[in-house]
Amino acid sequence: MNMRNQWPVLPIVAGLASGLLTGCGTQSGGSGGDASSVVLGMSDDVLSTDPAAGYDPGSWLLFNNVFQSLLSFPKGGTEPEPDAAKECSFSDTKTQVYTCTLKDGLTFSNGDALTSEDVKFSFDRMLKINDDAGPAIMFPMLGKVEAPDAKTVVFRLKTPDATFPSKLASGAGSIVDHKEYDADGLRKDGGAIGSGPYKLDSFGDDQAVFSVNENYRGTAADARNTGVTLKFFGGDQKALKQALLAGDIDIAYRGLTADDISDIQQSADADASVEVVEGSSAEVQHLVFNMDDPVAGKLGVRQAIAHLIDREALIKDVYQGTADPLYSIIPAGITGHNTAYFDRYGARPSKAKAAAALADEGITDKVELTLWSTPSRYGPATDQELETIAAQLNASGLFDADVQSVAFDQYEKDIADGKYGVYVKGWVPDYPDADNFTSPFFGEGNVLSNNYTNTTITGTLIPRTAAQSDRTATDTDYGQLQDIVAEQLPVLPIWQAKQYAVVGENVYGLESCLDASTVFRFWELSKG
Repeated sequence: MNMRNQWPVLPIVAGLASGLLTGCGTQSGGSGGDASSVVLGMSDDVLSTDPAAGYDPGSWLLFNNVFQSLLSFPKGGTEPEPDAAKECSFSDTKTQVYTCTLKDGLTFSNGDALTSEDVKFSFDRMLKINDDAGPAIMFPMLGKVEAPDAKTVVFRLKTPDATFPSKLASGAGSIVDHKEYDADGLRKDGGAIGSGPYKLDSFGDDQAVFSVNENYRGTAADARNTGVTLKFFGGDQKALKQALLAGDIDIAYRGLTADDISDIQQSADADASVEVVEGSSAEVQHLVFNMDDPVAGKLGVRQAIAHLIDREALIKDVYQGTADPLYSIIPAGITGHNTAYFDRYGARPSKAKAAAALADEGITDKVELTLWSTPSRYGPATDQELETIAAQLNASGLFDADVQSVAFDQYEKDIADGKYGVYVKGWVPDYPDADNFTSPFFGEGNVLSNNYTNTTITGTLIPRTAAQSDRTATDTDYGQLQDIVAEQLPVLPIWQAKQYAVVGENVYGLESCLDASTVFRFWELSKG
């Protein structure tokens, strides 16, 4: 299977670095529906209601609330726990046979019984359809799914993968009703039948409406609301902000710019009608270098860029402190993280070290370089970010850099065709494990399309870490992997995001929706 050439949307939900409120209630604000329902607005779209196709944050937000997986991530946790399953475990020492036993009495929202046949059907279907915009890319290790009886599911893996439980707990593990879905094609009616905490009542261009699924039997807490309406703003951050301030929505999530958050915070300080809520995140952004490019393919050029970028200034000027500098490919808070780039290139720009790197490459003239961007896919400030980086490079007198911004569809095509030397990529993790920040980028057939391979990484480190069931025992290998990448510089980490949402009157529960698992839990939201 070819690796997917598209990354999930990075939702730069920008806000203030200091003075943020961490509670989730305010004294006045949004109306958005009856007293116990909640209206949520976001600028992202939901690209699919079918789990075999959706591989974007908007779709996974829907999946995590409408569908059930065998396992799920508890709030604030990164270790998967049983959900539809009563128990799951590897049944051999090589982490290649994974067996789950389902809970009793599971049913879908339409009343159909959920059995092991549905679980097998869901995975077989996803792999068979193998949609270009779907999560099948996450399961190259999956050889066969068996359902020996109604309560038992057996996954036979082609290669050891200790992170397989985390993949099951993600949106990619969503279980569908085999009576409601075509085994050979995607659902086209915008409907969804799952066994999760919520039912999808309607789905349209402007909004999706969810109600509590009374048939749900899982580990999510009892819903604290009667339903959720999800309003889509189609990338219009201004309209999202206005809807919140006007009380048309209760929560603004994903898509507000740093300036928006700053304005909202000032409004909150003035009249206490809105509140900014901050949570943790493992979302990252990198510059990517095409190793076959005549300019960016030179190590000295990449080293010079690494010595000149001022992440602190970039985050202050462009993102107003709503992200943290990132000095490794594995973000802080994820087991295995180190600071390989900080250790090698430091945090402060050094023109002398950059010039020395170019001189070692035999380069004495200014380096002409184009940084390629796409305007909104990885956040509303991406173009401004790249322009700031270009200005930092040019200020050294060593570069003559400019920025070109291209619509996303063309951007992805051009990257695949090798037309760009330096370009930006953002990543929202599928599951909170170091594997998800390394295998997709540096494994065989990686999604970066930057012509980088390292046999130590692909032949030893990735297979060995994948097979290690004790994830804390992978630190040494992941440390070596990060050090190799920092030395060879196929990518340059820039920042790690923070998550923000803004809430209106008496809205609670957001602190349970913004963590490294990236699961936004409708059932935790309440309004009183």
